[in-house]
Amino acid sequence: MSATLIFLAASYGAAVGLLLPRPAYRLSVEPDEDWRAHCPAGHALTGAARGWLGPGHCRDCRAPHGPAARPFATATALVCAALAAATGPRPELAAWLLLTPVVVLLAVVDQRVGRLPDALTLPLAAAAAATLGAVGWLTGAPGSWLRALLAGLALTAYYLLLHLLNPSGLGLGDVKLALGLGIVLGWYGWPVLVAGGAAGTLLGALYGTYLLLVRRVGRQTAMALGPFMIIGAFGVLLVAAVTAP
Repeated sequence: MSATLIFLAASYGAAVGLLLPRPAYRLSVEPDEDWRAHCPAGHALTGAARGWLGPGHCRDCRAPHGPAARPFATATALVCAALAAATGPRPELAAWLLLTPVVVLLAVVDQRVGRLPDALTLPLAAAAAATLGAVGWLTGAPGSWLRALLAGLALTAYYLLLHLLNPSGLGLGDVKLALGLGIVLGWYGWPVLVAGGAAGTLLGALYGTYLLLVRRVGRQTAMALGPFMIIGAFGVLLVAAVTAP
């Protein structure tokens, strides 16, 4: 059963990963710009190419829209397989798999343009709350869901404080991302929330220190923290899922 579950999760991850290159391309814009509606050569996206899902090419010049599809499929497949292996057939696995493509897309967009769009962070938090609420209702564990919501608010408050202390180093997009990640981490308890939040901050600080040491950035250079928040939360979530009763 475990091998079958992992295979099915990986297959799902590969399938949804193939849908992500186009939204990654269209959402990877600066904060004051509209979502991309032109190919890299400047031709307007029309018809199906103007949609939001799947790989695509410009009808006029055949330029690809966004990154290659294969790395997306591979990444989402590996993430989904790891979550299935760690969580097993417990109901919350459905929530983790549903949220995975959004989280992968957020990490890619933030890495590309240093932005975490509200169009992704806020639905992520809403979907996390809704799916875990359904899990809590089905399993008779509403306390876990309530704790998850409170954890989301707590992690958001923590990142908001960091933003207020250093607005140039941590944006509001990171604060909004913390809401969804906090809800997910809080499902397994307060220690998991603390560990997941600390892991993201620590990973970002270590990478920033490395860049300073090799003189690739200056002290005032902004750095995308979102991918490190996601990686830290993902690692802690795996450990929590394995050790959960």
